[in-house]
Amino acid sequence: MKVFILYHPNSEHARMVEEYARDFSRQMSHDIELMSLESRDGAHMATLYDIVQYPAILAVDYQGKLMRAWQGTALPLMNELSYYTKD
Repeated sequence: MKVFILYHPNSEHARMVEEYARDFSRQMSHDIELMSLESRDGAHMATLYDIVQYPAILAVDYQGKLMRAWQGTALPLMNELSYYTKD
């Protein structure tokens, strides 16, 4: 599975999201891909998975099926998210 964070890099939540991703990488030894909503891929992903609140964390399997999504500033616990980063 792959985990993405969709966010606006120039928003008030950008620092919180970037610190969360950095801390997750350090503690869990897995990376989360940060994806800007201002990019074509980020905007497409938000539309594809019907994301309406940001930041949003998406856990997607290798076929592209959405396994779990969290939307808004209430980010999940790192232990909860780590389940979706295991191969």
